[in-house]
Amino acid sequence: MAQQPLFVLVRPQMGENIGAAARAMCNFGLTDMALVAPRDGWPNERAVALASGALSVLDAAMVHDTTPDAVAESGFVFATTARPRDMTKPVFTPEAAMNEAAARIAAGQRVAVLFGPERAGLENDDIVRANAIISVPVNPDFPSLNLAQCVLLTAYEWRRVTTQTEGITTHWAGQEPAPLIEVERLADHFERRLDEAGFFFPPHKAEPMKMSLRNLWSRLPLTGADVRTLHGALRQLLHDRQR
Repeated sequence: MAQQPLFVLVRPQMGENIGAAARAMCNFGLTDMALVAPRDGWPNERAVALASGALSVLDAAMVHDTTPDAVAESGFVFATTARPRDMTKPVFTPEAAMNEAAARIAAGQRVAVLFGPERAGLENDDIVRANAIISVPVNPDFPSLNLAQCVLLTAYEWRRVTTQTEGITTHWAGQEPAPLIEVERLADHFERRLDEAGFFFPPHKAEPMKMSLRNLWSRLPLTGADVRTLHGALRQLLHDRQR
């Protein structure tokens, strides 16, 4: 059973765009590509030049004469288009479409996504064979997307819905986050020195000021090296003042 959707490039006109599409697929872990009647024949040297390391996708790509041949084994087909069509079909955003694809593939169904030629996109004869449409929410005054761009957007959404990724992470650059006890000691050090310098004034505001400082330390993503640097800076400032 295929564990990913089949991306079908229908009558692609430029080898460069086929190669760029293969690269976009590879960026997001997709390898299943099919080509329908590529204008300049196949294989194509320009596709290879633009694939930039994604040759495995091109090497495994199946070439078909017609769209029905390319999707013959698929149980559900999406067609990408930016233009309204006189057909009653469900219309998905790329995110919703890849969620649907993931669910269908998990249930054992083969899913294909059709991408049209660069100049005019998919023809009605292609779209009529699709079960649903994918429409990217682009600027309505400039809706045209390059073939490789459309492939990349869809592949990105596939990766998003099938790979668990944290929305925000911290790159520690080889460091480790400082243990809480070290941050506490740093906060104590600063508080003690600031108290000696008369920073917490007037007295009735001292506790709220200390609370704000403690909150500040807890928000900072400090490494062990950061803590040591701040301790050292504070000691040097005190040393210079005493001297």
